Amino acid sequence: MLMKLLTVIDDVMYYPILIIVMAIAGLYFTVRTRFVQIRLLGESCRLIMEKPADKQHVSSFQALMVSTASRVGTGNIVGVSTAICLGGPGAVFWMWLMCIIGASSAFVESTLAQIYKRKEKDGSCYGGPAYYIEQALHAPWLSILFCICLIATYAVGFNLLCSYNLQSTFAAYSFYDKTKTPIIIGLILAVLVGYCLMGGGKKIVRLTEVVVPFMGLFYVAISLIVILVHVGNIPSMFVTIFKDAFNFKAIFGGMSGSCLIYGVKRGLYSNEAGVGSAPNASASAVVTHPVKQGLVQTVSVYIDTMLLCTATALMCLSSGVEISNEVNGTPYVQNALSTVFGSLGPLFITIAMILFAFTTLLGNLYYVDNALIYMNGKKRPGNLFMKVFYIVCVLVIFFGAVIPMDAAWASADITMGLMTLINLPCCFIMFDTARKALTDYEKQKKEGKNPEFKAADIGLDESILSYWGR
Repeated sequence: MLMKLLTVIDDVMYYPILIIVMAIAGLYFTVRTRFVQIRLLGESCRLIMEKPADKQHVSSFQALMVSTASRVGTGNIVGVSTAICLGGPGAVFWMWLMCIIGASSAFVESTLAQIYKRKEKDGSCYGGPAYYIEQALHAPWLSILFCICLIATYAVGFNLLCSYNLQSTFAAYSFYDKTKTPIIIGLILAVLVGYCLMGGGKKIVRLTEVVVPFMGLFYVAISLIVILVHVGNIPSMFVTIFKDAFNFKAIFGGMSGSCLIYGVKRGLYSNEAGVGSAPNASASAVVTHPVKQGLVQTVSVYIDTMLLCTATALMCLSSGVEISNEVNGTPYVQNALSTVFGSLGPLFITIAMILFAFTTLLGNLYYVDNALIYMNGKKRPGNLFMKVFYIVCVLVIFFGAVIPMDAAWASADITMGLMTLINLPCCFIMFDTARKALTDYEKQKKEGKNPEFKAADIGLDESILSYWGR
């Protein structure tokens, strides 16, 4: 009964509600910024390596790695596989389109997070959707609601799913027992994450900065080897993707299970553009102009979808292995890798999933910390509360390993959808502020300056801005 209810809510939320909201917002941001996510891509890449004057502060690169750590995860492997097996190869096209349009939403939300961020006594900064909703829209109740949805998403929904996805990779091994193995894996993962959580946010930043780039590059390299071995299948593979993507008779014949909806769902789950998660990390970066971090965050969306998700999709589709409901998830990817690496294929996916899951779980709880701080009057809750909360999070991770697959995906989809339905309309209302900041940034660049932000230049009252006020 509960599973049926979750499925109905999931289906209605994404079609028609979310797909319309995301399409309108993404296209509006894209057109009004004159395709900023494409036009200034070179500038975005350059800004990644720009460092703050004080090396003790969080850099654009560090903030990018924290947001990428949360974006890059099991969804890049299992999410893409599930979309293809259940929705069809055309889901890959809609994932790509979702990425390009969604990158403009990522730019807007992260720019707003920078404009309305708060300053600590040591000069560091913090913020996110809860802060820009409160300051710009004067709706603290909506900020609280957003924080509740964020906690439900990242401490519950995403962590349930991440844990399930990890344990499912072990199903390929002979020692896997449906009743015992998930429990053992859940326990090990919960203990490891619980131990690391006691290290605090700064250790999370350092860990993700080191692990994420190597983890992603190695996975892409292995995927590329598989694609090159099956290079003869590439032309027919792209024909299949585009043919299925534009098979509107099939799409509208079963919309909730179509390649379009699966492409949107898994694309959003993977890159989180417009969800309101990345702005929490973006606000922590110390930059001279808010637009800098907005541009940097568009790169994170591309890294996630155009690089990692595409690597999984092309590797699987070029391999020629059978697509069916029975192999959806990890088995499909493992079968694709086995065509080149034999029995080492499943082992590699297991290692990749362990790394992806671990950094995703830590990145998720970094965001949750920000939400808890906001709800506690902008102060970090006491040690006792945080320890109890972390114990609850660890239990969620354990239970995620033993729940059914459909329940795990539906929980993550619904909680993520609620966040998006709050964040994107708010960004839409505040868009003019982000657009003026972009105009100011480009004006200063044309004048040969290293852009510096002054609130008065875009018509904002400096006295209400904690960080940028003079």
